[in-house]
Parts: sequence; structure tokens; C-alpha cells
Amino acid sequence: MNVSYKKLWKLLIDRGMKKKDLRVSSGISTNALAKLGRNECVTTDVLVKVCKALDCDIPDIMEITKDTTRD
Repeated sequence: MNVSYKKLWKLLIDRGMKKKDLRVSSGISTNALAKLGRNECVTTDVLVKVCKALDCDIPDIMEITKDTTRD
């Protein structure tokens, strides 16, 4: 399973926000923002801060996708 934050980036575009605006308004670290940009796992605290800043729910900013590659 993989995590995707494509919905978050689309939401920012729709609201005319930049990643820096999100970081400042939500109070997340630059490291957490970088992890979101790389579709890496972040803490629930980070997701809650982002949702509070954007006034949305977690399914509005992320989704879990099936891993199509096999080792």
C-alpha cells in the first residue's frame, strides 16, 4: 500500500495557496512538508494540523493506493 497526497496539492491549487502558505498556516515543519511532497508517511498530528488549516477532513487530502509493483 502507498500513500498519495495528490488531493492535497489539488486542494491547494483550487484555493490559490502555495506550499509555503500551507506550512505557515498549519504550523507544520519544512521536514513534514517535504515528506508530504514525496508521498511519505507523516504523523497523524501533521495530517490533523493540515486539515484544521484547510478546514477539511483527512480523506480530502490523502488516499491509500495499492502497490502495483512486486519485489
